[in-house]
Amino acid sequence: MTRARLSRSLRLGALVAVVAVGLAACAGGSGSATGNGSAVISVGGQKGWHGTPLTDGYPMPTQTFTDTFGRSVAPAEVAAKPVTLVFFGYTSCPDVCNIVLANIAAALRGATPEVRESVELMFVATDPARDTPKVVRDYLDRFDPAYIGLTAPLQTIEAAAADLHISYEAPTPHEEPGGYEVDHGAYTTAFVGGRARLVWSSEAAVADVRDDLARLVRLASTAS
Repeated sequence: MTRARLSRSLRLGALVAVVAVGLAACAGGSGSATGNGSAVISVGGQKGWHGTPLTDGYPMPTQTFTDTFGRSVAPAEVAAKPVTLVFFGYTSCPDVCNIVLANIAAALRGATPEVRESVELMFVATDPARDTPKVVRDYLDRFDPAYIGLTAPLQTIEAAAADLHISYEAPTPHEEPGGYEVDHGAYTTAFVGGRARLVWSSEAAVADVRDDLARLVRLASTAS
């Protein structure tokens, strides 16, 4: 039997506004992220977003990870593009991680060249026992070779997840050898100027993500 868990709320810490966002942990069974998408939400006068806008977002993680090329990197230091997306997941995830990564890739493929060149995605692996840099690289290449993969010890992952208000339960592989799942918040955080500006749930539709990405790129261009 697989495990599924829905977090009751997204903890936004000391944000100007606190907005509840549904989170889904990876679980067996079917699911789709191409339905109606999330509702358009207005926060602090910011209207028209399909995801949840943050009026005073938190910064990118500063912990040190290992990327899929063996380099020691900190997300906050290596974010090279105007818009950076951060998603926590693992390569053995039976459904949600695959859906989110595939939908973001589809949103980027259908976007303008300017948007594609202005957006990068960082995948933080939540299952270090199985997700070596090579395993993560092979997995991400199935969706988009440009995706950045990051691995780290459990303590680092836990700290980064807490900084981004992402629910995460460290796996205990010895209890279920070879077949365990990892509970983690399944939403994507978009950063502009090094601070979180928007989050999407795992149910966000491809067209909605594409629209929001275009707007995030415009926001980044005006802020630079």
